[in-house]
Amino acid sequence: MNLKVRLAIMSFMQFAVWGAYLTCMGIYFSKVGLGSHIGSFFAVQGFVSLFMPALMGIVADRWIPAQRLYGFCHLMAGSFMLLVAWYGQTYGTQVDFSILFSLYAASVAFYMPSLALSYSVTYSIMTRAGIDIVKDFPRIRVFGTIGFIATMWLVDILNFEQNQNQFALSGFLSLVLFLYALTLPACPVNRSGEKKTLVDAFGLQAFSLFKQKKMTIFFVFAIFLGVCLHITNGFATTFIDHFQTMPQYADAFGVKYPVVLYSMSQMSETFCLLLIPFFMRRYGIKNVMLIAMLAWVLRFLFLGLGNPGNGVWLLVLSMIVYGIAFDFFNISGSMFVDKSVDPQHRSSSQGLLMLMTNGFGATIGSLIAQAVVNAHTENGVVEWTTCWYIFAAYAFVVMVAFAVIFRPKREEVIL
Repeated sequence: MNLKVRLAIMSFMQFAVWGAYLTCMGIYFSKVGLGSHIGSFFAVQGFVSLFMPALMGIVADRWIPAQRLYGFCHLMAGSFMLLVAWYGQTYGTQVDFSILFSLYAASVAFYMPSLALSYSVTYSIMTRAGIDIVKDFPRIRVFGTIGFIATMWLVDILNFEQNQNQFALSGFLSLVLFLYALTLPACPVNRSGEKKTLVDAFGLQAFSLFKQKKMTIFFVFAIFLGVCLHITNGFATTFIDHFQTMPQYADAFGVKYPVVLYSMSQMSETFCLLLIPFFMRRYGIKNVMLIAMLAWVLRFLFLGLGNPGNGVWLLVLSMIVYGIAFDFFNISGSMFVDKSVDPQHRSSSQGLLMLMTNGFGATIGSLIAQAVVNAHTENGVVEWTTCWYIFAAYAFVVMVAFAVIFRPKREEVIL
């Protein structure tokens, strides 16, 4: 089978696993009385990303081939996610937060590093095969977004967003991906025999990127944008779903199928991914990231202004700009980091980026978002418009600060 096709299948499966629950688990938690804990479930993804992606990246660079470690992560993530589904099925609305949370945390502790490993495996295989990363990686990665959409739609059509079956689907797909990973080409590890320092032995050279001012600033703002990402992952579908309590919106498409409506965000991702090579080569990482930040401002504003009735077009616009907000930072940033490091430290550098975005960013974002939502909730009713405006103001401040502070030379950041 063509190597690009094989990598596209891996990308499809990688994000299909996540798409089964990421954007709709808040609906399920609300149904079983854990609505006030939604932020905690997203925050734990960030917490484990503080150390697991970087740790697994170091192991992949130094001792275990990345594709094997990648498969192991999915074996463990899938097994624990099936236990989440079993527990939810067994106890229904009587689930205990601590037990459900612990099983979920164990699953994402292995899934989150698989994200960074999927990039490093792909970059390694493409490099060894002589495939142009800037030209061809976005075309491969776009199948990940398609996979994410596919399981989002499947979950919504089967009404899994209301129950634990979303986790069962995710767990099953992870185990399938574990088996598929066994068929991938081998990725090299650095087992040279020369004497090494402690830093060398543990593959911590990726952290030397902080010696470069532009990379330090880049990673700091990666945290700030990670905050934005997990605000909408945690609360966008819950926000849309709340309109079902209003008679005037009861029959609206978005209320009946909130996850399908939200999937327009991923559809936009699919298109925007294909624009990345052009924008990166023409405008460079700074301008691409500024475009992403402006998109986050608009994303939150449109959510605050929209509704499933006569304001549905604003919700649709919010979904469209999400593709720019996500891709123009996450994918371009991954390619930028890969260009900035020695290939033998590829996995650990991608783990470092994941540490910033899905570690610090996700943890901070999830907890802050939950605090904002809780502060604007009275008698069980959330003042969503105010919440979205607060988030938009945050994104605007980040955008202005980045424009002023991040000033690399243009030739340093054109891929």
